[in-house]
Amino acid sequence: MRSAGVPPAVLVGIDTEADDQWSAEGRRRLGVRNALRLPALQALCDGFGIRPSYLVTHEMAARKESADVLRGLAREGRCEIGAHLHPWTSPPFRPEDVAGHTYPHNLPVELLDRQLTDLAALITQELGVRPTTYRAGRNGFDGGSLPILERLGFTVDTSVDPLFNERRKGGMAFAGAPLVPYHPDYGDVRRPGASKILEVPISAATSPALPKAAEALYARLRPIPWRGALRRLGLKAVWLRPSYAALPDMVAFASRLARARVPCFNIIFHSSELLPGGSPYTPDEASVSRFLEDLTRLFEHLTTRLGAVGRTYGQFRAEWDARA
Repeated sequence: MRSAGVPPAVLVGIDTEADDQWSAEGRRRLGVRNALRLPALQALCDGFGIRPSYLVTHEMAARKESADVLRGLAREGRCEIGAHLHPWTSPPFRPEDVAGHTYPHNLPVELLDRQLTDLAALITQELGVRPTTYRAGRNGFDGGSLPILERLGFTVDTSVDPLFNERRKGGMAFAGAPLVPYHPDYGDVRRPGASKILEVPISAATSPALPKAAEALYARLRPIPWRGALRRLGLKAVWLRPSYAALPDMVAFASRLARARVPCFNIIFHSSELLPGGSPYTPDEASVSRFLEDLTRLFEHLTTRLGAVGRTYGQFRAEWDARA
């Protein structure tokens, strides 16, 4: 929980990746047009004193048009540059990883090590910043990733989502994970343990709030049909993510977290959501405008009404260590 007199932090982690990675065609093309929308997003964040963290995939660091934008933002000191591993775009990748839209934690550990090593080196070379914050593509993160991240100098992971459940697809499920930061266990990243990495979970819970044990049971349910049926009865999942949750739900959830004295609000979305047609959530310009309006109102609530302050993940880790 947050110490008395310490304001909560607003953390904004943007999965900065190619356009429309939900479709096979998008994964084939690997367009990076959404990068041209990042300066406007950065200006929005600047207006609220928020320093976003751009968690960058291989193609976004390798392509000149996207690398130029990110390098410029990094040089101005207005953001953090982190890493976001997509096994289907980070070399050396296998044809089956491209075809299967693979989760990072399902890679052989030697291949995961090579991909993360290459990605960190590329970001350092092309963007001028050694990344220390990581989020796994498709939340594909388990204890096998921790020693690799530690060796490469990462200090923060933000892959764990307490409501995430893609076991049916071969992905991870994080039911029972804490909502507040912790050092994860090598055997089960949902539990506090001995890793040097600080896990900053994605802000997600049920509305209305459930006891943690009941929430863990909810998180184990498949979205269809079980979560859908419960939603009709008034129980739903909520994230600090404009494409997933309505503004009133996000505002109410943030206020609830503030009353519980959580140390941070961890907001997530994809850079491709800024581009019409760049994601399933923003198919046109009107939906992008709604997304940005909801994000603006959320920033306003957090910084003005709840007194939260903008931090990068790296800044938050340094302050966390200092308090500890």
